[in-house]
Amino acid sequence: MTIDPTPTRARLIVLGFLATMAFVLYLDRVCIAQALKPMKDEFGLTNTEASYVLMAFTLAYGLFEIPTGRWGDQYGSRRVLTRIVLWWSAFTVLTGCVWKFSFDFEFLSIAFTVGTLALLVTIRFLFGAGEAGAVPNAARIIKLWFPLSERGRTQGWFQASMHIGGAVAPIIAGWIIDSQFGWRGAFILFGMVGVIWAAVFYWWFRDSPAEHPAVNSAEAQLIGTPDATTDPHGAIPWGEVRRHPNIWLLSVIITFTAFNSYFFFSWYPTYLQEARTWYGARLDNDVAKWLAALALTGATIGSLIGGWLADVITRHAADRYAVRRWLCLFCFVNAAGFLGSSIFFDNTMTSAVFCSLACLFMFTPLPTWWVATFDVAGKHPGALFGLLNSAGVVGALASQYFFGAFADWRKEAGYVGRDQWDPAFYVPAALLVAAAVLWQFVYDRPAIGATNDGAG
Repeated sequence: MTIDPTPTRARLIVLGFLATMAFVLYLDRVCIAQALKPMKDEFGLTNTEASYVLMAFTLAYGLFEIPTGRWGDQYGSRRVLTRIVLWWSAFTVLTGCVWKFSFDFEFLSIAFTVGTLALLVTIRFLFGAGEAGAVPNAARIIKLWFPLSERGRTQGWFQASMHIGGAVAPIIAGWIIDSQFGWRGAFILFGMVGVIWAAVFYWWFRDSPAEHPAVNSAEAQLIGTPDATTDPHGAIPWGEVRRHPNIWLLSVIITFTAFNSYFFFSWYPTYLQEARTWYGARLDNDVAKWLAALALTGATIGSLIGGWLADVITRHAADRYAVRRWLCLFCFVNAAGFLGSSIFFDNTMTSAVFCSLACLFMFTPLPTWWVATFDVAGKHPGALFGLLNSAGVVGALASQYFFGAFADWRKEAGYVGRDQWDPAFYVPAALLVAAAVLWQFVYDRPAIGATNDGAG
């Protein structure tokens, strides 16, 4: 076979698709954080009831991540990702179509009421079911389309694009909410973006670089042979999965970090508007959207730095796992310090800057977590990344419920403003310290399926 002298760069177009998908994914996901307060006001929801709406998405997202990740391994990410984006876009639009209503029913002598809260929970659950599998299938594409030396940076850009979407979402959603379109218009307009992405992606993308006409032989050789790294129809050795220490460690770590990240994805704008002041007055939606964007800007910068560091460690570290452990220890301890310190500042801008720094340090180790996940997933990147990523759903659910219920509990006890919200920050800060400790036990161990004694 004749090797072309210069590799083509079709994989960069793939990165563009992944980055824009990640942008839209978080644009749609974080939109509800900015819309939550006007939704609560219109529908008369308590913070605890609002947490049920947030949790419905997260629960479904976790339940369906492993199956949809496995579907990508079996049927290819092209078809699966197209279905995922179309589905979640439809239910993003439907979120904006919910109205205030209440109907009483009686069935088999059991009376019950179906109302707005039930409809919101149902739609957000189906939204989560549709979005599940997007990240595992993206991880699968990164493993198949990029050489080992580029995966950290690729993941960093993918993760950064998520947070750019998350940072932009409060600004755009806030502007739409304050316009004549209201919070409903934000969901409808955001949902339409995904439909366009899905159509273009399905037309251009192919599951294997070898199948794509834009990939020459030099780029195919640089990427490697996909069939050597995946086993799309082979049985997953679940017994080995259950016994693998890194599976458990990485799962608990992502659970603790998700508890932190979902505070910023779900509750932070509401915290700013209900607990903080701006020049002596309560924050309005306009100021809150910029401060929420500031926090996720820190997450974006951290993801980019983390992606670069992950590749440097992979290429140059004699003991890459030892360097990973030190990096994660440094970053998570700093993140905990900045987050815990943010509540001691009366100045809202200073507090927001500390929260942004906490996000920067918290997300810097995330590409390292991805690379470690690639190492352990072996021939089953879609399914096992879905398993590990869905473990974070436990932390996300706990976060979404905890902050809403905690705020209501403190309110019932007579606390208002910062006294009502600020003590909750100690919990996520403590979990970041625990994640730093757990990383010290993640060592270089054989991948799932690398031995013959793991059938289960």
